[in-house]
Amino acid sequence: MRIALGSDHAGFEQKQLLLEFIQDELGHEVVDCGPATDDRVDYPDFGERVGQAVASGAADRGVCVCGTGIGIALAANKIPGIRASSITTSAFADLFRRHNDGNVIGLSGRFIDPELNREIVRTFLSSEFEGGRHAERVAKIMKLDHVDGVEHADSAEHVQQSGGASCACEL
Repeated sequence: MRIALGSDHAGFEQKQLLLEFIQDELGHEVVDCGPATDDRVDYPDFGERVGQAVASGAADRGVCVCGTGIGIALAANKIPGIRASSITTSAFADLFRRHNDGNVIGLSGRFIDPELNREIVRTFLSSEFEGGRHAERVAKIMKLDHVDGVEHADSAEHVQQSGGASCACEL
């Protein structure tokens, strides 16, 4: 399997450890989406790179690391075709793959120790999507990338173009 891997400065050290782990211990090919140093960078840039690599087919799955794993997963999720989440346990990694067909995970480089992140990655890369009843739900999620028959990478632009969002929720 080919794995896209990226981080910001806060996740750089763990990204480097995970690169070796994914290649040497798990035997997968790694596409290093950067950065090359631990100099300060912005996590959206690297979440986007990982998301684009997975969405384009250049990688099969993606692993992102920032301070919390939240921001970089949010950035990756903005790429149509990506299902990313911040993951903090192996059980969540397993359920994310089995139930949501998750293709990118966000890991915390500041709050989760490297050993747990390795176990999360191991689980994420070894778990498979169950399909079945979950396939319909994933299809509904993926349909959100296509509003009015148009693929939208920028939902704010879409809301502005469509005259605002409406909600059928009772508040």
